[in-house]
Amino acid sequence: MRMRPTLNWTPTEGLPPGTTDLEPVAGALGIGGVLVLSGAGISTESGIPDYRGEGGSLSRHTPMTYQDFTTSAQARRRYWARSHLGWRTFGRARPNAGHRAVTAFGRLGLLSGVITQNVDGLHQAAGSEGVVELHGSLERVACLSCGAFSPRRELARRLQEANAGFEPVASAINPDGDADLTDEQVEGFRVVPCAVCGGILKPDVVFFGEAVPPPRVEHCRQLVREASSLLVLGSSLTVMSGLRFVRQAAQTGKPVLIVNRDPTRGDRHAVTRVALPLGTALTAVAGRLGIPIDDEATARAKE
Repeated sequence: MRMRPTLNWTPTEGLPPGTTDLEPVAGALGIGGVLVLSGAGISTESGIPDYRGEGGSLSRHTPMTYQDFTTSAQARRRYWARSHLGWRTFGRARPNAGHRAVTAFGRLGLLSGVITQNVDGLHQAAGSEGVVELHGSLERVACLSCGAFSPRRELARRLQEANAGFEPVASAINPDGDADLTDEQVEGFRVVPCAVCGGILKPDVVFFGEAVPPPRVEHCRQLVREASSLLVLGSSLTVMSGLRFVRQAAQTGKPVLIVNRDPTRGDRHAVTRVALPLGTALTAVAGRLGIPIDDEATARAKE
């Protein structure tokens, strides 16, 4: 089932206020069995903007929808031109302290799993294992006709060959890897077809207006059932794809803890919302628990 995308959510009155008290988060991690659900906010310190926070990309950019992509050749040309440029910039982003803290918690067995709404691969780059990519990954490309998958780097090579000299300057890069370019800048960009059957290629990500595959949703629901608590990191929970897991946890009596500077759509279901930057908050929690976090240089050396 595909639904009309929900792009914005307006906070309502009566939501509990945010706090700077990290003790509930440290306490949950101390018990263990914590399931992490991360959103775009955990990657902002890596230079990737979020959608809805201060300066978020939705203030200037409407993400591609599944309906537009599948029905309009012009929309696909615009998407691939912008994404081709954004891919190169996106690929230079490195995990930040928040990603490394999540990796450290997992390494010590404090987490039951990690679900991310992000498509940037930064949790894995930081060393986290078994990450469930709820909305897919920009690392892969799928054919809408034959279903074949291929590496994004291979498509990047083909697009580069088909568009020699394509070097526009983007005004910004968005959380989905899409660069802000004008219609004039993308005019004439050549889209390449599937190398297997000649069909339409799409990044292996869930666009706005597209449903998350049911088996993936059920896997995430099972992770919620098995967890002791749910820790939401950097997500406004505006879209139902993430909010449903918060509701599920709350309905079954599992504590929901949120670290996000702005109010979220899940605040009323949470025992606390810590209104601090992710890197600062998670580094402080690790310090309280006596857990070492790799610094950036050490993390790079392990790659």
